[in-house]
Amino acid sequence: MSEEINKNRIASLEALLFIHGEPLGVSRAAAHLGLNEEEVMIAAKELASRYEAQDSGLRLLIYGERLQMVTKSAYAHFLEKFIKDELSEELTPATLETLSIVAYLGPVSRSRIEYLRGVNSVFTLRNLMLRGLIERIVDKEKSNSVLYRLTPDCLRYLGVASLEELPQYGETKARLEKIEKGQDQEENTPTDTEKQTQSES
Repeated sequence: MSEEINKNRIASLEALLFIHGEPLGVSRAAAHLGLNEEEVMIAAKELASRYEAQDSGLRLLIYGERLQMVTKSAYAHFLEKFIKDELSEELTPATLETLSIVAYLGPVSRSRIEYLRGVNSVFTLRNLMLRGLIERIVDKEKSNSVLYRLTPDCLRYLGVASLEELPQYGETKARLEKIEKGQDQEENTPTDTEKQTQSES
């Protein structure tokens, strides 16, 4: 294998782990990168060695069949202050949007959240988890995947005992599901007959 191919594999794995933001199974990484599991592990070990050898604030955890990019413990004090400052601020429109999707569709996967929002939501979800507003649970249908739902504390803050008590719960949930399936846009798009009628009126 040429050095250029090896560099590309390592860089591709690094990019994948960064954008994923959570523990990623070796088999899943292999499927996304078009490699076999052995090739992924070789790239992962090389990437981990590079982080340890460089003055980087990151490191790569390899535990069992899972990989995760994390920060080095030496920078914990700096990051702790940053997180506290961030959590003291009010929720941004992005976090409110994400929280609403989790509230009305939860338990919901990150891929569904990102499909509805149209952007990567890993950092927004992490922010909401740090605030204690949402939590992760194992997907019963896919043991290697997680779902997001509101925490009991969040429900108490909202003043409801169950999700069904949220404002217009059924209607909003159905609307989000239609948007997800692409039906909402179709229903709101005038047909040719409607366009002709509108132009004649």
